[in-house]
Amino acid sequence: MADELDDLKRALEAATPEPDPVRKRTAIADAEEIFARAQGSRSAARQTVRKGRMSRLLDGVFAMTEFLTSRAGLTMTTGLVAVGLIAFLPEMRPPGPSFAPETSVLDGGAARQELTDALVDNGARSDLRADQEVAPANRAQAADDTVADSFAQAPMVLAEPAPQTGLAEESVRSQIRMRDMLAIAPPAGAKRIAPADMAMPRPERDTEAFATAPENTLKVVSEDPVSTFSIDVDTASYGVVRSSLTAGRLPPREAVRVEEMINYFPYDYPAPDGAHPFRPTISVVPTPWNEGTQLVHIGLQGDLPTVEDRPPLNLVFLIDTSGSMQDANKLPLLKQSFRLMLSELRPEDEVSIVTYAGSAGQVLEPTPAGQRSVILDALDRLEAGGSTAGQAGLQQAYQVAEGMAGDGEVTRVILATDGDFNVGLSDPDALKDFIADRRESGTYLSVLGFGRGNLDDATMQALAQNGNGQAAYIDTLSEARKVLVDQLTGALFPIANDVKIQVEFNPAAVAEYRLIGYETRALKREDFNNDRVDAGDIGAGHRVTALYEVTPVGSDAVRNGPLRYGDAPVVAGDAAELGYFKLRYKRPGESESVLLEEAIPVGASDASGEVRFGVAMAGFGELLRGGTYLGSWGWGDAIALANGARGDDPFGYRAEAVTLMRLAEALDR
Repeated sequence: MADELDDLKRALEAATPEPDPVRKRTAIADAEEIFARAQGSRSAARQTVRKGRMSRLLDGVFAMTEFLTSRAGLTMTTGLVAVGLIAFLPEMRPPGPSFAPETSVLDGGAARQELTDALVDNGARSDLRADQEVAPANRAQAADDTVADSFAQAPMVLAEPAPQTGLAEESVRSQIRMRDMLAIAPPAGAKRIAPADMAMPRPERDTEAFATAPENTLKVVSEDPVSTFSIDVDTASYGVVRSSLTAGRLPPREAVRVEEMINYFPYDYPAPDGAHPFRPTISVVPTPWNEGTQLVHIGLQGDLPTVEDRPPLNLVFLIDTSGSMQDANKLPLLKQSFRLMLSELRPEDEVSIVTYAGSAGQVLEPTPAGQRSVILDALDRLEAGGSTAGQAGLQQAYQVAEGMAGDGEVTRVILATDGDFNVGLSDPDALKDFIADRRESGTYLSVLGFGRGNLDDATMQALAQNGNGQAAYIDTLSEARKVLVDQLTGALFPIANDVKIQVEFNPAAVAEYRLIGYETRALKREDFNNDRVDAGDIGAGHRVTALYEVTPVGSDAVRNGPLRYGDAPVVAGDAAELGYFKLRYKRPGESESVLLEEAIPVGASDASGEVRFGVAMAGFGELLRGGTYLGSWGWGDAIALANGARGDDPFGYRAEAVTLMRLAEALDR
């Protein structure tokens, strides 16, 4: 029996070719390239739900790979390799150092080669599953480096791998078990391979980017009396803040845009009663955090037409189906969100679906919303994979939208993405110019953000602001209902375009002022009268809130000291006015703006619950950004102010805000 085994071993050794490191590196690089092409990264490819022979073959290969990297698969393959090594290594090991139980060495010709192959293959499979978004060229280079180190002439010593999780952890454990079982001591000059040199899985890199600008500073009225900005009805920042706090961490400071924290909530402002589609309401109330200053509270309430008055609606769902969208809080949540939205559309409204990954493609022709099952089937077939060709998707979506547009109809592209554009245009400024060139067609663009980790809020904001649309962040199905069901009319049907606000403060009554928020919406003074300058849009039923903190002349709260050579001369004026409010807007489809204006009277107004809750949210946002201008006012003050102004809260939005304040207070400790 022993002789037969010896004969079999010699036959196997004779029939087995010597390992070729060059061929192995070439094969790995070819496999990575084939994998990338299969993911849809070729620019000429169009997406389809039908799978061909090669696709089915790859599905089988990937299924086999998933089994081999599962707990059961790793146990089986590790056991087989171990049995083989126990059977053949004793006679194949060359003369040399003796065994030592503390370390693991792979030394000696074919035995070292075979074991190295097994370890590199296991590590490469785990790395591929954990880091699919690395560019193919980078993955191929990483594989080359790993193989080159593994096949170095010096003997190889396996260092203790870093802790891992999931399937990758099981792979590492298998390698450790194999190392401990062999227990071969290292010879002199052995090269130690650190975990980073092996193809170990890496955690997803945080690549989030947020649209931000330096915080508004205190202005001296005698030097700079005019403040001009574009209104903002976006709510994405509040969603990102909630996502961070509920995950147990404070949000990045740059993610907090105070105006979006305030405007997330519905307020009961007086409804329009004249020829204009909205009505401004201005109040002056004491500042809760700075004694001696006041808050100028500006509230705009948009008109809300009935459902019967809504014009026909054409929607193009532009859906990011790239590999970064595969998480449960991305594409799966996106599908559920759009299902909710479909129930709010009328049968005569039309829907089309365009997707983009390695390339863009139309997966649903314009279809009446009444054909709900057809639209839902198209949504359900979407899967994530490939790179992110956002520019190609936007181009095709606009082409489809222009083909759907008709007289008297509203046409809108709704982009759903994590914002991670990595093919074609990806710079926010370049995308801004691209969208600005196309908004003149009358097609609006709204953006819905999903997921965290690689959320590109800066790109989303650039697209929405220049596409005459709204940006929202959806982290839960409840938020999807708020944005796409409860506030659908405001999100889709505009009542005023290019809405700008300008306030001139009276130097006889106000010494200093500060606009709270709206840093990314600042405009030049001369932009207010220039109808060619783009600004924010108000949808049906939208509410917009803006706050100024002002310091009256003679107040002890003035922060700027006197000048050595005297202050600028004060312009004579009526001290009964704090300032003068102006607003410009365009009616949809028109190119000339309409002007609204009124004086801001001196004297405190009664602070209603709506005003007080908006002030509490402003304080919440300021605290999250560091509270530079809040003095000793803190979390407890914000919570008390918000609790005392919750009022009628049918959807629980305000109660949720108080809960988030409590979370932030605990995390800030």
